[in-house]
Amino acid sequence: MQADAAAETVGVAIIGAGERGVYYVGSRMAELARETGLRIIGVQDRLADRAALAAQHLDGLYSAQGLNHKVRVFEDMHAAVHDPDVGLVLVTTHTDAHRAPAIEAIRAGKRVYLDKPISVTLEDAEAIAAAEREAGKPVMMGFTRRYEKPWISAVEMVARGEIGSPQMILLRSVIPYTRYLQLWHRSNAASGGALNDKGSHHFDVLNWIAGAAPLTVSAIGGRSDIFAPDPNAPARCSECDRDCPYRRHETLIDKAEGIPKVPNESWSTATAPQDRNDNCVYLPGSDIDDHAIVTVRYANGVDACLFFTIFGPFAEDQETLEVVGSSGRLRMERHSGEIDLVSNHGRSRDVIEAVSNDRSSSHFGADLELVRTMRRFADGEVPPVGVPEGVASLRLVRAAQMSLNGGGRAVDPKTMEFVQ
Repeated sequence: MQADAAAETVGVAIIGAGERGVYYVGSRMAELARETGLRIIGVQDRLADRAALAAQHLDGLYSAQGLNHKVRVFEDMHAAVHDPDVGLVLVTTHTDAHRAPAIEAIRAGKRVYLDKPISVTLEDAEAIAAAEREAGKPVMMGFTRRYEKPWISAVEMVARGEIGSPQMILLRSVIPYTRYLQLWHRSNAASGGALNDKGSHHFDVLNWIAGAAPLTVSAIGGRSDIFAPDPNAPARCSECDRDCPYRRHETLIDKAEGIPKVPNESWSTATAPQDRNDNCVYLPGSDIDDHAIVTVRYANGVDACLFFTIFGPFAEDQETLEVVGSSGRLRMERHSGEIDLVSNHGRSRDVIEAVSNDRSSSHFGADLELVRTMRRFADGEVPPVGVPEGVASLRLVRAAQMSLNGGGRAVDPKTMEFVQ
């Protein structure tokens, strides 16, 4: 779609001017401004300096596209949601703050994009779902793997029966995401923990492939002693001269994902731990888990396992998906985009390069595809993933956490009770 040929542009408000909302989704939106016709009218954040710096950043991207477009700073959430020039609202606040802006935007009749996870609590998730049902308009969820070519290709191959009927799923996520201890995610109350922020993606994938209701969830894991609190360590990386492999913005994963520097000075000048992005990984006060092995049994007989940790090394095989079917198996490696397909009971083997032309962009090109999908969503298209999938994913997260704290006992994610 070329914006020059489109009938009209669509105004966008971003609520939550952090890394995800502005420096990933918002930036990709500005880069695609001519193609999609999406225009960010303004941003809103509880931190005024962060919102102002975000607007300046986006102005620069529009200018680079040859567009004379200026991004405003909204005074508050209500002003952002009810601005008459806004047709699409992006909710990218901290996860525990999703409920209020999402519901207000839904009730205001706006198209709403809600970043993952849907929320921290099931109460908030169900309230968002109830508002969506009442409005009769779908909300678009930000599960990026639904927009990422290797995942889409792998799921389509399974759905076509290329390995027979799926029987077992293994999603292995051994990632160097110690940043969860350095950002606001370090608090379960704010983020729901690593198993919610990152695992929400993974549980959505398991549900996507299985295509059936989950019956039981069991989990073992928790918090390792790798990041034992050290009250003598400096509070943040910028104040530390220790030799540390976890120094924020200097790790291999930060450099690989395009964040070898602080997005703007608001993170450097912030004093509250939830507002800065270089907390020491050993700073006391974090209560999130750092690893888990979760098994899910589905009503159609599919058994699935999530093998997850945030203290993995930087490696090419950080995240892999393996599906075993009745006549073959499929293994997908996210970082290379390679799918190894064995079919016909081992008589055939193919290696498929499922790589996006945009893979050098954030989330291997998924964020660009997400923005393109947003334009179609703004025009009335039903999004590929929404609130029901967000609630379903959160149910698996909460059931897994309940099992972790219950000695690995199985939990029914529908009733959120232990299975006798």
